[in-house]
Amino acid sequence: MLWPKAVRDRLKTGSDQEIVQSYPYRSACPSTVWGDLIGEATEELFFGGYTSYFLWTHVPDLPGVLRRKAAQGCRVRFLIGDPDGAVTRQREEIEDVAMTVSTRIRTTTEQLAGMGEVGGLEARFSAPADATNHVSLSVFRFDDEALVTPHLARQVGHDSPLLHLRRHGDNGMFSRFVEHAEELWSRGTRLTSSPPPG
Repeated sequence: MLWPKAVRDRLKTGSDQEIVQSYPYRSACPSTVWGDLIGEATEELFFGGYTSYFLWTHVPDLPGVLRRKAAQGCRVRFLIGDPDGAVTRQREEIEDVAMTVSTRIRTTTEQLAGMGEVGGLEARFSAPADATNHVSLSVFRFDDEALVTPHLARQVGHDSPLLHLRRHGDNGMFSRFVEHAEELWSRGTRLTSSPPPG
């Protein structure tokens, strides 16, 4: 049976079934979406932003939430850029903003360090060879959903677009982005302490 064109235009029938919502700016995605996705995850939380600093202001009591999630058996991982890396310095020159990339990364490392040892929570820097691929694409996973930001030219993360994806099967967009994130994670190096911004 052929559906009328008006119906087809309103229903997702192909690979776009995995796109829950798209936002022209990451900052247009309500903070409640982030909080709900984190709160509802039970198995996997992966924060693969190059800095991820904004999470600490988007989600109330994020350290407490992450501790509870880890205690309940949810795997919690952060993959961030090296604040002292060459790609970080290059990106700072490109963005040319007061709140530098290294400062934003150190915000995250300080927050993580302030949580102390938390079983089930892991953090890594992306490998130098992967830094360019990491800085250009942020992947945040919450079980079978993800928020993905491809970074545009000179734009900072909050000014780049965001896709909200939900896994609909194997080899879809969700799986492709998760595979990318896992590949970067596999070569990442254990977080080391950095001096505070200064």
